[in-house]
Amino acid sequence: MSALDSIDSLLFSLARAFCTPLAVFIQIQGCMICLILALGWACAAYVRNREIKRMKDGMRCGNSFSFLCHDISELEHSNQIKLPRVTVVMPLKGFGEHNLLNWRSQVTSLYGGPLEFLFVVESKEDPAYHSVLRLLQEFKDDVDAKVVVAGLSTTCSQKIHNQLHLEDINCASFVKVGVENMHKDSKYVLFLDDDVRLHPGTIGALTTEMEKNPEIFIQTGYPLDLPSGSLGSYCIYEYHMPCSMGFATGGKTFFLWGGCMMMHADDFRLDRYGVVSGLRDGGYSDDMTLAALAGAHNRLITSPPVAVFPHPLASDLSFGRYWNYLRKQTFVLESYISKVNWIMNRALFSSHCYLSWGFAAPYFMALIHVAAVLRIYGKGYSLEETNITSGELLSMWNLTRIEVQLCNMLSPEAPKLSLATYNWVLVFIALVVDNFLYPLSAFRSHFSQSINWSGIRYHLKNGKISKIERSKDMGPKFTDLGGKHLYGKKGAPPKVSFLSSLARSLAQWRQPKKFDV
Repeated sequence: MSALDSIDSLLFSLARAFCTPLAVFIQIQGCMICLILALGWACAAYVRNREIKRMKDGMRCGNSFSFLCHDISELEHSNQIKLPRVTVVMPLKGFGEHNLLNWRSQVTSLYGGPLEFLFVVESKEDPAYHSVLRLLQEFKDDVDAKVVVAGLSTTCSQKIHNQLHLEDINCASFVKVGVENMHKDSKYVLFLDDDVRLHPGTIGALTTEMEKNPEIFIQTGYPLDLPSGSLGSYCIYEYHMPCSMGFATGGKTFFLWGGCMMMHADDFRLDRYGVVSGLRDGGYSDDMTLAALAGAHNRLITSPPVAVFPHPLASDLSFGRYWNYLRKQTFVLESYISKVNWIMNRALFSSHCYLSWGFAAPYFMALIHVAAVLRIYGKGYSLEETNITSGELLSMWNLTRIEVQLCNMLSPEAPKLSLATYNWVLVFIALVVDNFLYPLSAFRSHFSQSINWSGIRYHLKNGKISKIERSKDMGPKFTDLGGKHLYGKKGAPPKVSFLSSLARSLAQWRQPKKFDV
């Protein structure tokens, strides 16, 4: 028997096996998962589209600033002077092609109340340090902002350390952002990732909701990924899209995204509910930890419909960097602060793995059927058996279309986003690839209990960070998601293709030259 005959025999055997009652059940289950995803995205699109209609109605009624507030009278001076003080804390790590635009969108907020910005870096050697200093020089007379150095974390992740422990560049002692470094009159603190691109009215919208409902513990939002063209970037976009359903509620939610979190400043000053100690003592994930504390104390998490942010992905985002990002996302489920939190994470771990492979399995079966049809066309197999469905892809397209439109309306001064940049063939491939790989990543994280993220290896024990290893030789020179330089000029550039290098060079060329590192 030839090798081709052996392959054919295996192929036909698999095709027959995938016609059994169990296989049919798996395919029906896959269709149900697709249907649930499609319905979820349709509901999320309805919430986002309702906000678009509200802004259009406001414009027709003469409120040309409806992208800032529902009622134009809120912009009157008598109302603006009553707005509470907000402190914005942004942990930084490295410098990449999109950072300048992101930072500019943050410091040029149209919030009318007192506002201060704290850009936090690990050390002065971080490429972000000098870059943000140059940017703030441009706004020194208009923006209350400063760069602070946090030092190295020893008991928690570096991001959490940057959020909680700051060292002023003019001081020798460490201080807590929730106590000394934050302005004493700040009522709210807003934590932002450095890859978040804010809308002019974002801070005002979040503050308004906090003022309306003092019971809110945390307000959050979610990113709209802008894929760069690589399969890795589309896999990240696909990974985030199902999660986005939990943030498009227009109100109460159980989910939390660490890239945008507004909280009461006194919660940090007084360590209410253990928000400081829970994060500081072995915390790895800020959002998962705070979400667990919110659930344990029945505190309210909300996500307003305008809290969706453009999130451009790195132009050279490789598949390997996507895989490490997926590893980080599954590694988060291995951290916990209580027994209940551990049970919830195990439930998420199990359900996500089951649903991911339940989604991907029918497509694998379809591939086998199609291959069998091509080998013995006209001998008993039909294309109807392939079970390929595109309903969830259409629903994902619709939600993305509406979120792109919403982002364009919320930032009328920014370059317009376009759905034309999305490659929907790659989106479909990413749907299958990401759902197939998620369980593999989850099991890898479960058994390894460690992750290398942005040049730092974290080890967990009993759900908390037990060991932190740092070495420029053991870690990457670029961050996985944003493609940001971690070590400045000392780091050697990665090996990338000519096209990737050209795309990155063009992206950097379009930025103001005086801010280049």
